[in-house]
Amino acid sequence: MTGAKRESNRRCLNSQLMVLCVLVAALLACGATFAADAPARLPDAPPLMILAWAGPPEQETTAERYKELSDAGFTHNYTGFGSAAAMAKALDVARAAGVKLFVSTPELASDPEGIAKRFKSHPAIAGYSLRDEPSAGDFEGLAKWVRRIQSVDADHPCYINLYPNYCPASALGTADYREHVARFVKEVPVQVLSFDHYPVVGKSLRPEWYENLEIVSAAARAADKPFWAFALATAHGAYPVPTTGQLRVQVYSNLAYGAQGIQYFTYWTPRSDTWDFHEGPITPDGKRSAVYERVREVNRELQALRGVFVGSTVESIGHTGATIPAGTRSYVPAAPVKSLQTEGSGAVVSLLANGRRRFLVVVNRDFEREMPLRVRFDPATTIRRVAKDGALTSLTDSRQDSKTPPGDAAIFTWDSK
Repeated sequence: MTGAKRESNRRCLNSQLMVLCVLVAALLACGATFAADAPARLPDAPPLMILAWAGPPEQETTAERYKELSDAGFTHNYTGFGSAAAMAKALDVARAAGVKLFVSTPELASDPEGIAKRFKSHPAIAGYSLRDEPSAGDFEGLAKWVRRIQSVDADHPCYINLYPNYCPASALGTADYREHVARFVKEVPVQVLSFDHYPVVGKSLRPEWYENLEIVSAAARAADKPFWAFALATAHGAYPVPTTGQLRVQVYSNLAYGAQGIQYFTYWTPRSDTWDFHEGPITPDGKRSAVYERVREVNRELQALRGVFVGSTVESIGHTGATIPAGTRSYVPAAPVKSLQTEGSGAVVSLLANGRRRFLVVVNRDFEREMPLRVRFDPATTIRRVAKDGALTSLTDSRQDSKTPPGDAAIFTWDSK
């Protein structure tokens, strides 16, 4: 081969290599853009607040018990303590376990400023627990109590839990429940709203539960405050030992309505001569029940999905089904959802917004049977399905047919324009 021929071949090879390099660089650039536009997992978010109501009692303030609480997925705890000294010990133990506590001790009522000064800088403090289920006649006194605490510590919330809407009007102290909530928001300057409602009775849901969520979530949005809601974990009376499906329908419905915290009543099963409390997550003699494992499973799901719920706001919410719950409205699809159909009892359908990201949350209202779900999306929009572990999978078909387990939630996401 002549020198000229070798030089010609060399130039040709160099030219081909340059073209190949340009193509590889272009492909890598496209891949990098795709990875940026289509994350494989939900964006990170702060932990969802999950509160154990009536956690380890004072005599069980040990590292082992608080680790057990944390292992079940609880981030916060409320337990009443008999003295400030016992409260201080519990805060130290809770800190080591990564759990935060609401201060509850007799001195909080007699010397709120002193207790706030003592505990406000403790790393494990979550806030101050003042009252459960007050009447409207209590609001004036509670407002003064809150302001006294806030004069010393305005950073940690004062916690007051409201009645559900199925309690008698005489207990509310107002003409109706809606007025009760409105008066509380107007008169008591708490940083967060909380209410309890235990909807699973026997094998059905209380018909007024979703109306309760409608009222409290609307009041919270109007006041620009977060709200927290409950799930029942301890059986008593007509309330059954909760199944996983029963726990899920409660927590996912609460979150679909915009709740920013989930509370369980109770964690440690109380002893009572009035109520037949039994089979809570921890039994009265300190043993784990089957409910402990069910609660732990659900709490792990919630934290894996916190990127859906924490910091999100409700853009719209409705219900499907032949009949919808009292006080709610029927779901109306909006772009990019072209249609959404369910079979069985129906679903809660919520559109949540967090920045540019949107989440469609479809909760099966039936806690015993799976729900066939059919959704049709606009094929021009990139839709991703959210898995239980927070993984995102791009849909290859704009027509999605699936079955949602009892009480569970199907979640889809996309970016808004």
